[in-house]
Amino acid sequence: MFAYAHARGPRAVETVAAQLGRPGRGLGFVYFTDTMVLESESILGTLRERTGVRDWVGSVGVGVIATNAEYLEEPAVAAMVADLDAYAVFSGRSPMKPGQSFAVVHADPQAPDLPGLVTDLSQRVASGYLVGGISSSRSRTVQIANEVLRGGVSGATFGPEVAIATRHTQACTPYPGRFRITECVDNIIVSLDGRPALEVLREGVGAKPVHVLVGLPVPGSDTGDYTARNLLGVDPEDGLIAIGEEVEAGMEILFLRRDAAAARADLERILQELQPHRARGALYYSCVARGENLFGARGAELGVVSRALGDVPLVGFFCNGEISHDRLYGYTGVLTLFS
Repeated sequence: MFAYAHARGPRAVETVAAQLGRPGRGLGFVYFTDTMVLESESILGTLRERTGVRDWVGSVGVGVIATNAEYLEEPAVAAMVADLDAYAVFSGRSPMKPGQSFAVVHADPQAPDLPGLVTDLSQRVASGYLVGGISSSRSRTVQIANEVLRGGVSGATFGPEVAIATRHTQACTPYPGRFRITECVDNIIVSLDGRPALEVLREGVGAKPVHVLVGLPVPGSDTGDYTARNLLGVDPEDGLIAIGEEVEAGMEILFLRRDAAAARADLERILQELQPHRARGALYYSCVARGENLFGARGAELGVVSRALGDVPLVGFFCNGEISHDRLYGYTGVLTLFS
């Protein structure tokens, strides 16, 4: 098992450092709530000094995640030291090491063209697989990659000898039908299947679309996978809809609704698929709109995970967007096991 710890309160980082002990080697993952963002330099320094572990990656989040625990709106830290050798830390100041097979990525929400950046990064690792999350904060965002950073992307790559298994889970249920974009401008959809886009939307989900998301099907997926994007606004006069991503004519879309029961069922599905993998440690990245906002109570989402995995060391955070394989998702959870 990997060394891990989590704690809340004004002395959270000291408590975590004491619980971790002094592994002295390996790769550290650290996540801390945004109420502690001004202490990020101190958090990194304390963990390095007290544990003897030199290499750390991580991020600030509006909430942090640990085995069977979720912390929000309070000072909290979750950290894990992965007992691994075949890894390399990267950032804008230290490029990705060639020949690696997999990467954990943290990204700034203001980085330009994040979906394209994620796709580009995935092409730099042999498997094409990334996992990770977009930093979230109600103040400023920072990442950890052996120093405190702002902007861009950072994380760690892993060699082929590091055994991992990963899945991502959706939180939505599609409404019936798929529709082809026949006219659009940037992120504004003018018409679907030759009809005004808003007319098609209202016909599919009701006269007053509330809490509706737009799904962009993943090309070539045999599981019906999609990326969810926000419905930013509608124009009743001209029948337009605007979504949170640029689109092109010919693309298909579907309409989605957030669904707690479907989210729980899909989370249980991926946990069942991962059961055969004996994990020494785990990372979980969940959308800020999940957690108690979707599952109804604080700790309910991680309770589902812990009932399936047991007391496997697990850390992570609530993200502004989740990274899985070669795509930037939203409203998802991304679970990764180190065997």
